[in-house]
Amino acid sequence: MKAICFIIFYFTSLHAICQTATGSIAGRLAHQNNPVEFAHIVLLHTKFVTISDEEGDYTMGDIPPGQYKLQATCIGYQTRTLTVNIKAGEKIIVDIELLEDASQLQEVVITGTMKEVSKMNSPIPVEVYAPSLFLKNPTPNIFEALSMVNGVQPQINCNVCNTGDIHINGLEGPYTMILIDGMPIVSSLATVYGLAGIPNSLVKRIEVVKGPASTLYGSEAVGGVINIITKEPQSSPKLKMDVYGTTLAEYNADIAGAFKVKKSSALVGVNYYNFWKKWDINNDNFTDATLQQRASVFNKWSIYRHSGKNFSLAARYVHENRWGGELQWTPAYRGSDVIYGESIYTNRAELIGNYQLKGRQDLNIDFSYNYHLQDSYYGTTSYLADQHTSFIQLRWNKKIGQHDWLAGLPLRYTYYDDNTTGTLSADGKNMPGITFLPGFFIQDEVTFNEKFSILAGARYDHHNAHGNIFTPRISFKISPNPTNTIRLTGGSGYRVVNLFTEEHAALTGARQVIIKNNLDPERSWNVNFNYAKNILFKSGYLNLDGSLFYTYFTNKIIGDFISDPQKIIYDNLSGHAVSRGLTLNADMSLSNSFKVLAGITLMDVFQIDGEGKTQQQLHAPGFSGNFSLSYTLPVSRLSFDLTGRITGPMHLPVVPNDFRPSLSPWFSIVNLQVTKPINQDLEIYVGIKNLFNFLPQDPLLRPFDPFDKNVSINNPNGYTFDTSYNYAPLQGIRALFGVRWTIR
Repeated sequence: MKAICFIIFYFTSLHAICQTATGSIAGRLAHQNNPVEFAHIVLLHTKFVTISDEEGDYTMGDIPPGQYKLQATCIGYQTRTLTVNIKAGEKIIVDIELLEDASQLQEVVITGTMKEVSKMNSPIPVEVYAPSLFLKNPTPNIFEALSMVNGVQPQINCNVCNTGDIHINGLEGPYTMILIDGMPIVSSLATVYGLAGIPNSLVKRIEVVKGPASTLYGSEAVGGVINIITKEPQSSPKLKMDVYGTTLAEYNADIAGAFKVKKSSALVGVNYYNFWKKWDINNDNFTDATLQQRASVFNKWSIYRHSGKNFSLAARYVHENRWGGELQWTPAYRGSDVIYGESIYTNRAELIGNYQLKGRQDLNIDFSYNYHLQDSYYGTTSYLADQHTSFIQLRWNKKIGQHDWLAGLPLRYTYYDDNTTGTLSADGKNMPGITFLPGFFIQDEVTFNEKFSILAGARYDHHNAHGNIFTPRISFKISPNPTNTIRLTGGSGYRVVNLFTEEHAALTGARQVIIKNNLDPERSWNVNFNYAKNILFKSGYLNLDGSLFYTYFTNKIIGDFISDPQKIIYDNLSGHAVSRGLTLNADMSLSNSFKVLAGITLMDVFQIDGEGKTQQQLHAPGFSGNFSLSYTLPVSRLSFDLTGRITGPMHLPVVPNDFRPSLSPWFSIVNLQVTKPINQDLEIYVGIKNLFNFLPQDPLLRPFDPFDKNVSINNPNGYTFDTSYNYAPLQGIRALFGVRWTIR
């Protein structure tokens, strides 16, 4: 019995000694005297971690003496890191004041209202994507990167030259307006290859608005807007490099540097992409993917004066040489009918600027100019085109009481010329297309209180060929509390068409273009219901966002690829067209460094002609989904990223008696990447693209006779060479290796 008592006494005393050899921390987390609940408090590089309660209070005990880094994190707030000294037997009080973080719940967005506003307060639903998302699956350009965005589909329209456009909610590329820093810099001729020339290294964030935005941005913004916001020189590192290559001999290099000159800041970026090795995985004697050499130079200046920044100016030049075709093709065969090839030379220059009038923070002048020259051959068909686009806008923004007014006087001028029948007059003379489009828009956002606001706006444009065009919109936003937001938006859009800059299928496969009548502008009416909810819990957060959309089109311009395999017939639809569906997005982050970004889109896109016949939209899958799963090991900081896109069946442009199915199969492109930081400024990454090696079947029709010289021989169905049957990239599994280096 004495032995047992001695043992109990011994261990009790030992426990007491250990207790006096440790210390503890307690405190309160707050923002402007309001408690911050469910914040994570951790002593870095130790096992000590806790969570603040509903009153913002936290405690942490049994900590060995020493100096530690105490870090507090919470969604919606900036991370705070403090140095604390723990002494044996003492309890220290550490209260922490957290600041709001605009990069999380309160991202600043511009696209929905053409002025800076937090994402949660925007009456127009805007999706925001940071460059960190696109680093999880490196791509050489914005076009490919956008495949990670739910409801946005980069669609390749030609299997030889790899022309592509961006579909939003099933609507084809010409319905999507691409902006750079809010300027309509990528349009018409540039939409075909221009997106491939925008490097990811320039991007600060990408904002996506789904649904008509013609009230603010005019023509082409019928299906939605993608606004590429470029980096600010003053917040960019001195030097940043990102270089990678793949086992298919693709090489991409992004180099950007920032510097100051007196009160001004500048950013210079260079992108070089090289893919010049022929691959023919499916053995059809054609290149699987277009060979490309592309160089881009970007320079942006932020100029400051006495009252702060009042002038921003950016310029960019892009040169690209691309070709695809039979493996034997060389530049010596360009334009000949001996060996088939599609060869495109592109030269493009851009200028973007914004000037704030001196002493007038409510008045800004936005301006842009771009020149685009395309010298190309599609087999024996020559397509030489050049385009000048100028844009200037006086923008006024003023808050008066509950009213936040926005008004603008935009003017857009476009000169377009090519060597096709599209720019010929009735007497056969060359007649370049000239568009002169002045306009006026006004918008009023009325904020009644923190829970309810209304936005109403209207735009008037006068087109030199189509006359007066009026586009209104209205939006209601209800926020019962800070974590729930409901938006209801309705509006009208319009689009003026330039066929030969939008439908390069007319130039490939030797099809003849037929235009039945004078084409009128398309009109659309759209309604969008959006619900967003932010959920905070002890182990992290979950953001949910869902939208119901419905768009009704009249005068829709239809390209008939099916009736005659040798023709493409264009006309205004005598009936109507509809795009309707549902999108859901989820963004979750847990305290154990596990993150999930996922979304699905269900849609039905179709047209009904004057006789009541229904036809489904080509390249518009009824189901599509995106996902990004990320996890970082706490000690080694090794990061794992699994990203992918799941695509359901879509209708494809088949020909009569086509042996290929008119519906694509279900398929998924999945990518895996592992990133290892060497230090704060250097990291390496390795990955596998197209992990399951999915490849589309029979992308080309009669690739053995691309000039249709033998269509009468052993060809009972009358097939001709065609390149438009596409639903996935023809690049199989491949590995990549890259390095990122930053000098701050």
